[in-house]
Amino acid sequence: MQTVTAQPDLAAIKGRQQAAWTAGDYAVIGTTLQIVGESLCETLDLRAGDKVLDVAAGNGNATLAAARRCGEVVSTDYVGSLLERGRARASAEGLDVRFEQADAENLPYPDASFDAVLSTFGVMFTPDQEKAATELARVCKRGGKIGLANWTPAGFIGQLFKVLGGYIPPAPGLKSPMLWGTEERLRELFPGKRVEATRKQYVFRYRSPRHWLDTFRTYYGPMNKAFAALDAGKQAALAEDLTGLAARLNRGGDSMLVDSEYLEVVVR
Repeated sequence: MQTVTAQPDLAAIKGRQQAAWTAGDYAVIGTTLQIVGESLCETLDLRAGDKVLDVAAGNGNATLAAARRCGEVVSTDYVGSLLERGRARASAEGLDVRFEQADAENLPYPDASFDAVLSTFGVMFTPDQEKAATELARVCKRGGKIGLANWTPAGFIGQLFKVLGGYIPPAPGLKSPMLWGTEERLRELFPGKRVEATRKQYVFRYRSPRHWLDTFRTYYGPMNKAFAALDAGKQAALAEDLTGLAARLNRGGDSMLVDSEYLEVVVR
């Protein structure tokens, strides 16, 4: 008997994801990750005048890093409120950036438009991974670079999503976003390209595991929506599991210092 694999409704999933990232205020979390964008732009060795596209830019960490290096930057996301936060940050620094609402799986730009295409913890969450990767490569010039920062499955955020998945299972047939944090999957997504991946650590710094949970539960869209979908008993259990995860990985004693592994990726 032949087994039929359920095909996920990617359009419906994208709609739910967009609602999740609109919930809370990701910018509160996003600004703490600025160092990742700076590191990525240094690794890419961006030059003044480079045409740069930041995809699923959130509130603009890689965007600002590229603009500080005198790039001609376009910052895109499908959540308009996050682009507004990025626009405010760029304005405060006097940086010239173009902000445009756009879907990572259907970028509104001609082929070979950019010298560098970036995404930090953004494009990895697209439901149609192959289409998103194809779009990144399509808009990048021949000889250009795609720069990514992706959480790994074994790292702190990878483990966090595994805990969330135990309470709110992902849609059947949907590939895990954490696959973007594996070299094997990246080579599948960018066939024929040279993929260079370096394991790095971002350190989450909070007053305590409880402070971290309270912050993420309030402002980090996927966690905010997960808690909202559960009854009081399961909310308490999820909170205990997440606090326990942070506490186990904490190396900060009375405060919280948790290393979270990610891949810094250059696709040439």
